Amino acid sequence: MLKRARVAAWLLLTTSLTVPGALSAQTTAAGGEPAAGAEGAEEADDEFRQPDISIPGGGIVVTGRRNRNVERASTQVLSVLTEADIARTGESDIAGALSRVSGLSLVSGGRVFVRGLGDRYSLAMLNGLPLPSPEPLSRVVPLDIFPTNVVSSSLVQKTFSANFPGEFGGGVINLTTKAIPLKNFLDVSVGTGGDTLTTFQNGLTYFGSNWDSFGFDNGNRNVPSNLAAFIASGQRISDLSLAEQGAIAGQLLPTNLVTLQRVPEQRPNLSGTITGGVSVDLSGSTTLGIIATASIRNKLRNRTVRNQTGNSDLTEILEDFTTFITDENILVDGLLGFGLDIGEHTIRWTNLYIRDSLKTARLAEGTNIVFGASGFNFQNQQTAWFERQLIDTQLVTELKFDKLRVDLRGGYARTDREAPFNANVSYTRTNAPGNPFGDKFVAYFSQVSDVGISSVAFDDLKEELLFGGIDLSYDVTPNLTATIGYAYSDTERRSSSREFRPIISGGKVEGLDTDVVPALGLRRPGDIINGATLAGFNVVVTEATPFPVFDAALQINAAYGMVRWLPSDRITVDAGVRFEDAKQLVALDQSIFQIPIEGSVPTNLAENYFLPGATITFEATDKLQVRLAASKTIARPQFRELVEQTYFDPESNRRFRGNPFLVDSQLLNFEARGEYYWGGARKLTVAGFFKQIDNPIEAFLISNSGTPLTSFANAPSANLYGAEVDFGYNFDISNWGGNFFGTKQVLILANYTFTKSRLDVGPGDIAPVPGNTNQAADQIFDKGVPLVGQSDHIANLSIGIEDTDKVQQATFLVNYASKRVTARGGPLPDVVEDPGLTVDFVARSELKLGSRPLELSFEVRNIFGRGNFEFQEFQGNRIELNTFRVGTAFSLGLKASF
Repeated sequence: MLKRARVAAWLLLTTSLTVPGALSAQTTAAGGEPAAGAEGAEEADDEFRQPDISIPGGGIVVTGRRNRNVERASTQVLSVLTEADIARTGESDIAGALSRVSGLSLVSGGRVFVRGLGDRYSLAMLNGLPLPSPEPLSRVVPLDIFPTNVVSSSLVQKTFSANFPGEFGGGVINLTTKAIPLKNFLDVSVGTGGDTLTTFQNGLTYFGSNWDSFGFDNGNRNVPSNLAAFIASGQRISDLSLAEQGAIAGQLLPTNLVTLQRVPEQRPNLSGTITGGVSVDLSGSTTLGIIATASIRNKLRNRTVRNQTGNSDLTEILEDFTTFITDENILVDGLLGFGLDIGEHTIRWTNLYIRDSLKTARLAEGTNIVFGASGFNFQNQQTAWFERQLIDTQLVTELKFDKLRVDLRGGYARTDREAPFNANVSYTRTNAPGNPFGDKFVAYFSQVSDVGISSVAFDDLKEELLFGGIDLSYDVTPNLTATIGYAYSDTERRSSSREFRPIISGGKVEGLDTDVVPALGLRRPGDIINGATLAGFNVVVTEATPFPVFDAALQINAAYGMVRWLPSDRITVDAGVRFEDAKQLVALDQSIFQIPIEGSVPTNLAENYFLPGATITFEATDKLQVRLAASKTIARPQFRELVEQTYFDPESNRRFRGNPFLVDSQLLNFEARGEYYWGGARKLTVAGFFKQIDNPIEAFLISNSGTPLTSFANAPSANLYGAEVDFGYNFDISNWGGNFFGTKQVLILANYTFTKSRLDVGPGDIAPVPGNTNQAADQIFDKGVPLVGQSDHIANLSIGIEDTDKVQQATFLVNYASKRVTARGGPLPDVVEDPGLTVDFVARSELKLGSRPLELSFEVRNIFGRGNFEFQEFQGNRIELNTFRVGTAFSLGLKASF
């Protein structure tokens, strides 16, 4: 029976893969009205159409309900992206695909905001289990490192239920990886592409190593031997002899890692993927599935970024820089999954490897009018390598008995982020009259405060996560299911950041005094500190990181109980409560030096919460249902927001530093929702929501001098409210005439979210920050302003024509997000980002090469060249902080199936 069902599922899937509504379209009469038997056919196909979703506490659908659509039949407010939905977007990663879901927006670094809230209010899971983050600024894994070819479904749940972790502010995103294939297959894909500002245009690079283009370093960036010996000794850099410091300085600027090179015509982007799966029937009721995938993507991107600083009312520009950046991003991933179906029981073992590397070369030119009589000019160059890596293994067992279901979940994950040899070399022209070097750009390796600083940093982050859980669900009656569960997670992180600055002065050889030191700075970076320099000058090294190494830990024990009850045919109640006990620690590692470091404040948060949640669904008619939901949830500070280390984000071009005084945020969530379904992909949902947040964590600007420095603080409270509309409509166009339209339909998907929020700051409220635990909150936050990251308006529109018999579709995708604050400005205006309107086009079509099936894909992204705008504005005056053009991107892909 199971084998027969699997074959039927495969046959059904092959006809509906292009769109979620394709099945219903086939039961639609000409002219677009559903055929008489359409709904009955949908009911019969229920078991085959359910997407593969693996979450704690079992499924998302109450089986006793008569509804066909998964989103409709669920007891919660959710959206599900199946493989077909993901394919329609044409996105290569899940973050981009999710940006098409109602109320979701994609921001820099692959982070997904739910209803305009930051990523701290969103939760990402894989197969119902948590994921650690290799990205210091994110609590969860950036979703742009998950390629779509490893994902079977993506669930976005916007209302809290007790089976999910309590850190649930805007929603939970659960990715389910592929397990048992419906048929044996082997797909090979290749692709190429580029954009109008990068491909065949000038760019920058540096040598690095022979393996850079594959995302790996060959050892060239290992910590130099003299520096490694110093770090292992436990000494302070100032305790070393002049000769020892000089030996370290001589290894900090190797020519291959700090010499910028111009690339006259940059190549196109390249990608390749191989995916295979096999399904083996071991016996009549036992099936083994194996699926494996591996891919590599190499992408180049040019940016010319404008960043400025100004005085308090922005009437005068103090600094004005333009930075040309070439990023080479290499994504390597692999997945090996084993699935075993034993009757009604399923065992899923998933192993995931993702490596995301960034090689960046930067050249900045700018002016600071504050220094000297006529201002200083600067040429700053940066060469850096950022690699983030995730290794994750999970074992999920889903046992289904007559009335009892048992879920066992466990796993281990490790993430690493390394940024070795992040070198910044600054050349300064002082324009000083009478100075022999005043009209030249010189790298002043000195401690003078008004010239550019040159430094080399080595960052290393490791995080390990051990997790497990058990869920028991029992059908007390046909209309009542009770579930209890326990979950445990133990996260440990170690973060190291060591920044060193070489200083050159005269004194070793007669005639080579300090006055001639600037002559050394006329050279290329790799030639400044060489053997001759060390022989003739005094070269010392200072360490710029006061708190180099931090350890952090978060341990959570959670238990929950919930019920799903159908008191009548038209009413569903999903209610439960979750108890969480958590201990979060962040502390400076005092053991790295022989003499302990003073000044850093540790964080020790120990809290427990009862978190109730309930959703009531009323099916007013066969097509209309209403939902009411209420819950209490929390949001804990991210490790990086607590650690007093300075971190540079290459995407936002901004420095960040943590605040050890942050505390948990607590949220009350309310939602009312109406959903109308009239067959197939046709639906209309309207919702209103309200959130009250105590102690929301907000980013704020500490310094606007040089590279902006951003930190974090708890605002006293905030309210957020809004509404969203989601619309889907498809109609048959086979009667338009001609063979081309014979099997075609038009699918229109649109959603719009309106959100308003306001901070509440009163007299006497405080916002503790390092150096001032009684900091007045109104000196950082203004009453009535919106939350950081919240856009008032978010809209998505998809209009496509699709074939119901084969893979052939063409879709226009429109996305709009209004202005949003990215950081509080304190005494200065807030930093604002304006995402604006973007328009994309994606098309796919199956082809035949002899008997070999092929699939051709074509994409055009950002058709109208919408740029990135991040700025401060006050009374008509405006300065740019991270503003640059974004090119129109083209890509072409070909997939062959064997």
